[in-house]
Amino acid sequence: MTATHAAGRKLKDAIFDANQACNEAIKIHGANAVTNATIGVVLNDDGKLATLPTVEKTFRAMNFSDMVAYAPISGLPAYLDTVIDLTFADNKPDAQFGAVATAGGTGAIHHAIANYAERGDAVLTSDWCWGTYNVICVETGKRLETFKLFDDALNFNIADFAVKVDALLKKQKSLLVIINTPAHNPTGYALGGDEWDKVLDVLKAQVSAGKKISLLVDIAYIDFAGEKNATRAFMRKFGDLPENLFVMIAFSMSKSYTFYGQRTGALIGVSSSAAVIDEFKNVSKYSSRAAWSNINRGAQALLVKLAADKDLTPIYEAERSALYQMVKRRADVFVDEARACGLRIVPYKGGFFIAIPADDPAAVCRRLHDDLIFAVPLKLGIRVAACSTSFAKMHGLAEKILKAMRNA
Repeated sequence: MTATHAAGRKLKDAIFDANQACNEAIKIHGANAVTNATIGVVLNDDGKLATLPTVEKTFRAMNFSDMVAYAPISGLPAYLDTVIDLTFADNKPDAQFGAVATAGGTGAIHHAIANYAERGDAVLTSDWCWGTYNVICVETGKRLETFKLFDDALNFNIADFAVKVDALLKKQKSLLVIINTPAHNPTGYALGGDEWDKVLDVLKAQVSAGKKISLLVDIAYIDFAGEKNATRAFMRKFGDLPENLFVMIAFSMSKSYTFYGQRTGALIGVSSSAAVIDEFKNVSKYSSRAAWSNINRGAQALLVKLAADKDLTPIYEAERSALYQMVKRRADVFVDEARACGLRIVPYKGGFFIAIPADDPAAVCRRLHDDLIFAVPLKLGIRVAACSTSFAKMHGLAEKILKAMRNA
């Protein structure tokens, strides 16, 4: 009974499938016997969901009507201003800005793909990527193409990026590029300042020839990537760009505020042109009305309240930093032990996940099940969630993965 364009669609999500298998194993063997390296949320070392106490306390104390009333379609104005300030911190570029509230970071990515890639055209991102990018492309009548994220020396592959951008713009009048950094999902990679310079040089050369390029930067994990302003320094490079090079940033409350299920985020537009920003706000508002009408008011009001209270800010930032350090300690164990045992991993610089290249990721993950270890099989390798794997269970994990790869 479906329309032809929807016929046969069936979502297979490797992440949630792996997590479901893990939870089934926990029911049988108990949580202490099972290693959950699947899900992209921070779990304490006891396996319970980690949250920011100040965020919870502030949310519970809020006025009920302020939580449940409708919000404007574009979002609460104070929320949008707050999102822009939080996104850039002390690294706001010389540019015009606009924002629209979205259903988490996923909603922000949806709006960017829906409005800044022509139907039938390709959207470009890296080969190591979050699979939902492709789901959104299919849903909106686009297709996802990729460049190689790493060269043979495991450095950012600017050469392949340039080749793929050029090839697509020989066939398309415009192009949407998605770059997930810092704390890239699924590798934990982050582009350095010089790498950003090279990326922007490639894009500027194309727009100087009359092409239109939109760049979406997915920063969902930025607050688990390092010091606040150091991780945002690259954003200054988005100032004074040509009008036909439009930058968008996908902001999410999910990770930074441990507010995963409240589904609140924003898409931010950055341009040298006020007209481009006005257009961005109009088309984004239109898409919001068509997709979800408006976004969780309580979460928006919470973010405004947290940011406005200068006494609370250092408290919840310290709580978040403690979670970041916990994840970092776990990741450091894995990286060090991988190096010691000879397990090849892609460069990890921060964030929730670590990636291991593998010829048959699904077979390796099935072999890991024998040791009650659950990770996520991807096209190019295996994703290990440092965010959900306890410190104790991280010890020895790299060697067990290497053994599973040899026996798969």
